[in-house]
Amino acid sequence: MTIGDISPKKERKSRRSKHVVDEKAPLLPKRQDEAGGYDEFNGASFTGAVFNLSTTIVGAGIMALPATMKVLGLILGIAMIVFMAFLTDASIEFLLRFSRAGKSTSYGGLMGDAFGKYGRIFLQVCVLVNNIGVLIVYMIIIGDVLSGTSSSGVHHAGVLEGWLGEHWCNGRTFVLIVTTLGIFSPLACFKRIDSLRFTSALSVALAVVFLVITVGIAIIKLISGTVMMPRLLPDVTDLTSFWKLFTTVPVLVTAYICHYNVHSIDNELEDSTQIRPVVRTAMALCSTVYIMTSFFGFLLFGDATMDDVLANFDTNLGIPYSSLLNDAVRVSYAAHLMLVFPIVFYPLRLNMDGLLFPYSSPLAQSNTRFACITAGLIAVIFLGANFIPSIWDAFQFTGATAAVCLGFIFPAAVTLRNHHFIATKKDKMLALFMIVLAVFSNAVAIYSDAYALFKKNSGAGPRA
Repeated sequence: MTIGDISPKKERKSRRSKHVVDEKAPLLPKRQDEAGGYDEFNGASFTGAVFNLSTTIVGAGIMALPATMKVLGLILGIAMIVFMAFLTDASIEFLLRFSRAGKSTSYGGLMGDAFGKYGRIFLQVCVLVNNIGVLIVYMIIIGDVLSGTSSSGVHHAGVLEGWLGEHWCNGRTFVLIVTTLGIFSPLACFKRIDSLRFTSALSVALAVVFLVITVGIAIIKLISGTVMMPRLLPDVTDLTSFWKLFTTVPVLVTAYICHYNVHSIDNELEDSTQIRPVVRTAMALCSTVYIMTSFFGFLLFGDATMDDVLANFDTNLGIPYSSLLNDAVRVSYAAHLMLVFPIVFYPLRLNMDGLLFPYSSPLAQSNTRFACITAGLIAVIFLGANFIPSIWDAFQFTGATAAVCLGFIFPAAVTLRNHHFIATKKDKMLALFMIVLAVFSNAVAIYSDAYALFKKNSGAGPRA
């Protein structure tokens, strides 16, 4: 199976009669006579596709958005969220348009069509780096929320420790083993991304639960007069505060990254013309969740809003049942990440297979290869999250680079390459803007992470 093959793909309105000609194309069998042993699959629904794409978008980054409001103010912050939604939609439109022109059925196939073998390999490596890093971070966060953490030198009790006390059964390693074997592994075994539509719907619902709780608390405190009206514009008083505005760019630029799953969702749609409405609906849904989370999170905590707003729910909220609401927020967030895991894992496995076995039969037709790659990747993610203390620091650098490449640099590069001569002057100007924004965002992210790491190491040095 290969992610990078450029397989014939005819434009069509219905996929019920579709037959995959190239046996190496990264599509899953849709008929029993294509590959024995598979049930008939008549295509994914519009709703299922929207939930899968929305879950790909809304990961852990949602918790960093209220802090961007603290820096930018509500007006500029919300405007930037909307702007990045439109820019991401344009980058996905580039992917789909050039994929149709080159009859490519995967992101890797598109990069191979535009830049050859090494373009495809570079894309696959970026997906591996980005998605492995993201999933390790998710597992670390789940462990922190459920079992607590002492990474900062001060112990923060996890939800389970608060409920049951300190026991071996709610220790970090044991909880993550149970989560990996009981949740991650079963959900990672689905061979079609459409099979995850129900867990994706539940994941979006859990994000909405967090939003509803935040909105409710904010309204209660607003009525009681214990919260102030949040700042509408950035507070720029000197050069330092001006440069601080740019630290929000990496968070906003990577807020909608979902490009590595677009082709998989498109390939399984019953009606190929629905992919653009699917993308736009998912963008609208996620933008709404982002804007409301940012607004009410900043309204609730004001200038005390932390870089990860989840940390604000580790304190007394000043209302009845504060502890219960804190636990509800943290548990719903941990459950949300558990259900995001398989949707991010899906393209990771496909690209790993394409990198290791570029000329093999489709991954769905080889149970042995499917099981080995799945088990191997889950083991790597588990070990990275539990036994490599500095891995988060490493992925702060590599993850930022890989994410902006996947979201903006690669689609823009394909447009500028214009292999099929379909790009307009406006497309090329927008592509250049995407590349400049992505490079600037990555430079700011790397500088900020390096500076924070330097300060942390300096503070942890030997004392006189």
